[in-house]
Amino acid sequence: MPSLDFEPFTYDELPPNRRPSLRLALLPVLATVVFLGVGSAWLKMDPHIPLLWAIAFTGLVGYYGLGLSWDDLYDGIADSLLMGLQAILILFTIYALIATWVSSGTIPGLMYYGLQLLSPTVFLPVTAALAGLVAFSIGSSWTTVGTLGVAFIGIGSGLGVPVPMTAGAVLSGAYAGDKQSPLSDTTNLAAAVTNTDLYDHIRGMRAGTLVAFGLALVGYAVLGLRATGSIPTNRVGGIQTALANTYHISPLVFLPLVVTFGLALWGYPALPSLIAGVFSGVGTTLFLQGRPFTAAWQVFLSGASPKTGMKMVDGLLQSSGIEGSAWTISIVVAALTLGGLLETTGVLAVLARELSQKVRSAGGLVAGTGASAMLTNVLTAQQYMSIVVPGMTLRNLYEEHGLDSRDLSRAVEAAGTPTGALIPWHAGAVYMATALGVPTLQYAPYYFFGVFSPAVLFVIATTGWQLDVESTKKQSVSPAD
Repeated sequence: MPSLDFEPFTYDELPPNRRPSLRLALLPVLATVVFLGVGSAWLKMDPHIPLLWAIAFTGLVGYYGLGLSWDDLYDGIADSLLMGLQAILILFTIYALIATWVSSGTIPGLMYYGLQLLSPTVFLPVTAALAGLVAFSIGSSWTTVGTLGVAFIGIGSGLGVPVPMTAGAVLSGAYAGDKQSPLSDTTNLAAAVTNTDLYDHIRGMRAGTLVAFGLALVGYAVLGLRATGSIPTNRVGGIQTALANTYHISPLVFLPLVVTFGLALWGYPALPSLIAGVFSGVGTTLFLQGRPFTAAWQVFLSGASPKTGMKMVDGLLQSSGIEGSAWTISIVVAALTLGGLLETTGVLAVLARELSQKVRSAGGLVAGTGASAMLTNVLTAQQYMSIVVPGMTLRNLYEEHGLDSRDLSRAVEAAGTPTGALIPWHAGAVYMATALGVPTLQYAPYYFFGVFSPAVLFVIATTGWQLDVESTKKQSVSPAD
């Protein structure tokens, strides 16, 4: 779980002399939107550059507009980077893991056997369901996407299923399973920051998650019907032959998969489980694929470039190793830096207070919490912050409106955790796009769960379904005093 050594500022904790007005708080937010819109959408720049503009602008607002020192600004950046450090380290490791699993034959083996078992009609819903099962079992959407997700991309391509559709199905299953897993860091974090029992939190999310994931499966079943009969003649056989001629394919190639998921199921955190997967991938490369020691480890650094004799397969299995992580890591660091500045300048606290003053009902509070979590995702590019900021700043309001704490924990996770993968500069979206090789805006239309999860939350807020208003009010007048 991420470190909670610091708590975000609330409005009342900000000294009056450094508390931004609403107008001043909106200034860096609007500037960020404009910079990203002009830089990325219009000028087609990499997001690093407009993010740098936003960082500089927000820093100037804090320094000259609020009188913050460089040390204040630096501490805010450092806190944000510390919270995102696990994500950065996982990114490094995933680049190495994918390369070593290609070299070991693990991903080629999954592709080889998967092409025998699946058809275009059932591929998308089965992919989503399997990804959900694995993510629930190990408690990590990122690990699921970076391992099985990569193999599903290859299988889907072999079956003639468009890659963005496959990516959307993988993400839907991975995030749905992650939200319901007691092993998930975001699930534990949402329960912790809202003072909710972990299993009460999971039970509170269950109905909404099942509805959202069920709708997603229906969508993938419809897409699968459209994919029927789209396999070019002899494509599957040709891909399998190319893989078998390049790798020694046997059940032994799945040893790295067994090691990684076995450790995760045993309770080990994602990072050490993935590192063990890297070592077992190199070991399988040495002993099963017969590659020299130095060459097996060079893949860890420089990536894998297999020559199977089939261009499409070579492209699917191309991986860059740790050397290819610079672009991804740098954008995550830039986005986390901006999020830290927005938090330490008090911008997020002021916006949260403004939201709380607009709330007039229990349902409005739940809807506002979901909107706050998604806005925090946009501004901080970090799913942990999307849970921590609204979770800690709004929890007193839930007591005032007679809502149970699990209504708050459900709102921040239903809207915060899955929607990050829809925001191109978000750490989660950058990771998913890199691991699967599909740009965010291409897979977004098929990432159904990322849309249905917050949509169901807003239905709950509007109708009152699943809200615990009455039960909490009864508890509050118990004769404990």
